[in-house]
Amino acid sequence: MLTLVIILIAIDCVLLMGVVLIQNPKGGGVDSTFGGASANQMFGAARSADFIEKLTWYLAAALFILCIIAAIMAGSGTGAEVAPAVPPAVPTPDGQ
Repeated sequence: MLTLVIILIAIDCVLLMGVVLIQNPKGGGVDSTFGGASANQMFGAARSADFIEKLTWYLAAALFILCIIAAIMAGSGTGAEVAPAVPPAVPTPDGQ
């Protein structure tokens, strides 16, 4: 199950990087290079930017939640994997 969460984190990171690169800063950005102008014509400039901004926030929130879930799942072990049990000390005879 932890592997699935880690895979979802990786997918979320890749999507978040793409959405951040697509965002249109005040002067124009990668969005206009890769056909963002056609999306702005279809949805209108304000609606396209608003959708991309909301998508960025949703992906960031999903990443935050997935990281917390992964930390809880990874820390739910007994700890036996990290520190092996120490054998009990053997008492030595008094003469030695």
